[in-house]
Amino acid sequence: MSFSSDEVNFLVYRYLQESGFQHSAYTFGIESHIAQSNINGSLVPPAALVSLLQKGLLYTEAEITLGEDGTEQRLVESLSLIDAVMPDVVASRQNQVNQQKIQNPSQIIKNEPQETNGEEGNQVPVTCSAPPENMEVDSSIEIPRSKATVLRGHESEVFICAWNPTTDLLASGSGDSTARIWDMGDGSNAPNQLVLRHCIQKGGTEVPSNKDVTSLDWNCDGSLLATGSYDGYARIWMNDGRLASTLGQHKGPIFALKWNKRGNYILSAGVDKTTIIWDAATGQCTQQFSFHSAPALDVDWQTNVSFASCSTDQCIHVCKLGYDKPVKSFQGHTNEVNAIKWDPQGNLLASCSDDMTLKIWSMKQDTCVHDLQAHNKEIYTIKWSPTGTGTPNPNMNLILASASFDSTVRLWEVERGVCIHTLTKHSEPVYSVAFSPDGKFLASGSFDKCVHIWSTQSGQLVHSYKGTGGIFEVCWNSRGDKVGASASDGSVFVLDLRKL
Repeated sequence: MSFSSDEVNFLVYRYLQESGFQHSAYTFGIESHIAQSNINGSLVPPAALVSLLQKGLLYTEAEITLGEDGTEQRLVESLSLIDAVMPDVVASRQNQVNQQKIQNPSQIIKNEPQETNGEEGNQVPVTCSAPPENMEVDSSIEIPRSKATVLRGHESEVFICAWNPTTDLLASGSGDSTARIWDMGDGSNAPNQLVLRHCIQKGGTEVPSNKDVTSLDWNCDGSLLATGSYDGYARIWMNDGRLASTLGQHKGPIFALKWNKRGNYILSAGVDKTTIIWDAATGQCTQQFSFHSAPALDVDWQTNVSFASCSTDQCIHVCKLGYDKPVKSFQGHTNEVNAIKWDPQGNLLASCSDDMTLKIWSMKQDTCVHDLQAHNKEIYTIKWSPTGTGTPNPNMNLILASASFDSTVRLWEVERGVCIHTLTKHSEPVYSVAFSPDGKFLASGSFDKCVHIWSTQSGQLVHSYKGTGGIFEVCWNSRGDKVGASASDGSVFVLDLRKL
């Protein structure tokens, strides 16, 4: 048995990615020269590092508690990972086992099964005997596996998914260096898929980039799909899977990209600390903005020519095409800003941060309008409720949803700056939330493998589905009758709410 430092570094790199520490993963990857290794990342299963650690921990525990007759005899209490690497603790555990054998052999439980949580193959002993009461889901609202359409094809975790705005085409982006377009229009359980392979030029030939596809967005009429990759390129694809253009100005991974409403510009944010407006027709860089002092994590259009960007530098800048300086800058977060979203009218900007706060900003003032503090861990993403014709009440107050690593989702009434619902059925970090087009429902996806669908009016859980991997993204189709989700085990699935 042998392993190289490259192999260890790659597993650590992949662990950081899977845990959501994308920019930490990038920095570690650069310093450890991941790109120069010959490891094919698409063949490495999710949670590989934790799986190996778990197996090693079980082996260590078995070694400590091996009986004289060669059978394994364990204490009820499990050995922790830190305990296993501390010689004094290991010796103490051995003595404890021996003493219990002598004093009361009946207290030793032989080959006791370990209660686990997390990924299959990513099993970590847990000490609680039952989940907290508020984590339990009423079986009457559980969606059976037979009611979901599971889409298989990706060879690595699927970070992102998005519905075409006009047809039932679902796009997904993965760590296998591909995006895929799934045709869900006919309701088939085995829909056609288009594979969009992300390649780069080497020596005059195209070779797979072997980099994650971590962002994608459809244009307004659904004719074009833009993708952003860790290989530093943005790409525009036709909805039949053909590559239209490659956008190559960033010097490092792209973390986010968005079409403007008109569909003539694409906006991207990268680890190179810059944001870029691209001309979608020509694929050329229209303007590059270099105002952040650290990687830019997210962008969102305010109008067809102005946008906001946020960064690990804790700053938010509002920029406009043709202007060589930000038209507004917001400072107030005390840790990196993970996501920003303009409200549907472009009047208020919401931001969320690792400092565990949400902030609401207005172009009319320098300080935040609201500083919303209730989560007790990092807030990963936020979404505004839709407003206007077709929503339950076109004049209703704006609602903002926040998803946190504290395993909760919160709904905020922004005008009053108050939390109106705390949604607590998840048991792991929540990575994604999405409102239905009519605003009546909210879907949430967590690393507990569950997609929950909630009533936004009552805060009650109305549907729940448990998949086979941690959920990175959830999204609604334009009619509001299908929910798509992408997961850490390479699966994508669709819940057709008409069938429930």
